[in-house]
Amino acid sequence: MLQFSSLVEIRNHTEALRRQGLSIGFVPTMGALHEGHLSLIRAAKSQNDVVVCSVFVNPAQFNNPDDYRLYPRLLEKDGQMLAQEGCDVLFAPLAEEMYKHKAKLTFDFGDLERVMEGAHRPGHFNGVATVVSKLFHLVAPHQAFFGQKDLQQFAIIQQLVLDLNFDLELVCYPIIREEDGLAMSSRNRRLSPEQRAVAPRLYQALQVLEEKLATQPVAQAKEETEAFLAAFPEIRVEYLEVVDAQSLQPVEQVEESEKVALCLAAFLGEVRLIDNILL
Repeated sequence: MLQFSSLVEIRNHTEALRRQGLSIGFVPTMGALHEGHLSLIRAAKSQNDVVVCSVFVNPAQFNNPDDYRLYPRLLEKDGQMLAQEGCDVLFAPLAEEMYKHKAKLTFDFGDLERVMEGAHRPGHFNGVATVVSKLFHLVAPHQAFFGQKDLQQFAIIQQLVLDLNFDLELVCYPIIREEDGLAMSSRNRRLSPEQRAVAPRLYQALQVLEEKLATQPVAQAKEETEAFLAAFPEIRVEYLEVVDAQSLQPVEQVEESEKVALCLAAFLGEVRLIDNILL
């Protein structure tokens, strides 16, 4: 597996791959890799000649400086895992080079970013769109692979690709879960043993909400699900929403949309976790 940190080197390498007629599958990550990431590597490998994975903890998308500081950084271990999966290229740039010039361009995704993550993390998706644009230009992939856990992020990137005419296909893969249902996340490493024991209640809450929506109006189903979560004082809910899976706007009746997403964000101590279910 080749490893690059230089922007010039990765651009030259992927340009050479394209000239050879090879297809490039790209998996952008912030590292601290787990089975969810590796499933994307396998998917990219099955559909492309070459797989590139980036590992970059993007400072522009963190609202909380402590969250950025404490985000796990395990590049050596990540590299070993990627090599075992047959990844061809690891791109691990430095923040000083990625943001050599302070970005003046800003992104506004309208209603798509004024709900859920966008409402609680102002500027987050501007940081996401900025770094993803840079990575797409540098890697020039034919396909880019993302996980469903970051559902709103995927919707934002879909809009970015559409608006800026990036010549690539986006692929979204289902959430990979632990045996107890907890969605795999790099942040799970920061949970104490006590918090980790409670964390599966988040997925259980989404299952409760799904079950109640079969017979109850959205407002009542949400209220009863919030009551379920209130039984666990370790969990501090930030939002629990029933939304249209495309527009991400709240729905009052499930029948209003062809596809509905149940979305949740909550804190366990200082660790913020998100999860969702697609109906």
